[in-house]
Amino acid sequence: MIKQVITVNRKKYAAGLFWQPVAVGNAVNIYANQLEKNAKVKYTLFVEYKSMVGLATSHEGLHVGIPSAAAEIMNSLSEFVSFLGVFKAGKNFYLLAVRNGMIIRDILLETENEARKAYVDLSAMPDWSALFAPSEWGMPRSQERDLSRLIGGVVGAKLQQINVLKTLVPSALIFLGFLLAVFLVVKLSDLRKITPPVKTELSPEVIAEYQRQIEIKNQELDKKFKIEKKQEQKKQESFYPYNKLPYVMDKANLCYRAIGFVMQPVLGWTPSAVECNQDTVSATFRREYGTLNDFYAVGAEVMPGAQVEQLSNNEVRVRVKLPGLKTHKSIDDRDQATVMRDLISKYQKYSMTAEIKPGTEIIKKGVEKDIINVIQINASSKLIPQEYMLMFDGFQGVHLKTVDWSNTSRTWRYNISIYTK
Repeated sequence: MIKQVITVNRKKYAAGLFWQPVAVGNAVNIYANQLEKNAKVKYTLFVEYKSMVGLATSHEGLHVGIPSAAAEIMNSLSEFVSFLGVFKAGKNFYLLAVRNGMIIRDILLETENEARKAYVDLSAMPDWSALFAPSEWGMPRSQERDLSRLIGGVVGAKLQQINVLKTLVPSALIFLGFLLAVFLVVKLSDLRKITPPVKTELSPEVIAEYQRQIEIKNQELDKKFKIEKKQEQKKQESFYPYNKLPYVMDKANLCYRAIGFVMQPVLGWTPSAVECNQDTVSATFRREYGTLNDFYAVGAEVMPGAQVEQLSNNEVRVRVKLPGLKTHKSIDDRDQATVMRDLISKYQKYSMTAEIKPGTEIIKKGVEKDIINVIQINASSKLIPQEYMLMFDGFQGVHLKTVDWSNTSRTWRYNISIYTK
């Protein structure tokens, strides 16, 4: 494979990065270190761009300080949420695929045949906002763009070293503090053993000060008791699913990007179905004419970090762990019958169909049980997740449990719950 370095106007830019979304609140350098540990490839470099982190290895001709070509192009084409492009890069061809603001393919290809094949395979995916390809290819709906006009070195997203020390130093300081505390306790205990008791008369002032210190200590204990009580209450609340629901549009965006990532084409294999649930996204591939070795070789390149499960000689499943999302407490304060009526009315208003059923869930809290009201929605649609979930504006307690994509029927399948009073 050629080195993943593009030269534009005598300046080098990095390609061939493995991109992943970064959850809100995560430190990028720590997250990059975690990804490196779980990946089969030895990544040594990372770059941060918007809500993503791109990993790279120095074996591809890259080093610290080289800016990302993908970040430069996304900045120039910021008007497009999803686009697929192949751009001439000297004798080679640079391919960049972006789905809903998430980079799913970033690679420099050596030959025109490789680039054309990769472009054709990816263009079969639905809902591209824009397509870019060399004009001589004659690709439908595509237009040609000059790479030198898209890359200008203004974004500043440059490769950095994945630094393990940054993640180890805080832990080491905490451990040293613990050792120091243990040493002081032991030392003080030894001193008490060898110091003979001395009988002294205490003055009223000393007694008053001693009583004041006891009162302060009692206040501290009361405060600690209140904190522990709040923690226990929070622990009890965690039993209820509506106390930690991901934000609806965050989950819709994540599933849309994740499904696009695992649906990358593998020569001789066809993706049949994809599911995004609470923790993972998985895709099933069926064999057309390729081999298992082909799938493992190509799949490891285009989907690094993914787990591959062989279901049979002609079928495999690819699974990728999803990053965590920020959660919040959300429950619809209206009764179940009212929410049902409003929900059905909304579907009728837009002439849409869905299977809507009221029900309950049993929540176990140790030896105790509690019953909560829930409305279950199962529906099929041609609308992408971000568009379909707009149906639930005005409703609280909405949980997008799973999103499925059928490559055969070209249809999305949604499994949604609404928690009510």
